[in-house]
Amino acid sequence: MDRGLWILTCVVVLLVGCNTAGPHFRGLPATTVTVDGSTFDVRVRDELAEAIRTNMEYAPRFGVMRERAGRAMALVSGCEVKEVRGDQSQATGILRCGKGPRRTRPVTPVALDCVPVRGTEVQQLGGVSVEIDCEAAL
Repeated sequence: MDRGLWILTCVVVLLVGCNTAGPHFRGLPATTVTVDGSTFDVRVRDELAEAIRTNMEYAPRFGVMRERAGRAMALVSGCEVKEVRGDQSQATGILRCGKGPRRTRPVTPVALDCVPVRGTEVQQLGGVSVEIDCEAAL
């Protein structure tokens, strides 16, 4: 195999594995949730949840990602999240669901009406970032 084909094969294999569920969560459908600008694919099995961040962010710290991943897991599972372990890309949460009813299907997306907030424009590499204000659409 020539060098170029070998490099291409390695790149494709690495990219395919970027959003693959861990062994405990394989075969489960993912629910995509965005929390404070971070997008996660969340899977829940029993008293565990997995959140895989799917968007690109520059050098996120795990403290911030832990909190966002925990909120995403709580939204999807309907349970309290006792603890979140992992790293900036993939986190596992330990759930406390109690004896009450548990969400059996993924969160239904809510339609939002959003407008940019005037005066919040920030020049960034490759574009402009603005703060947006959103409300549930009627």
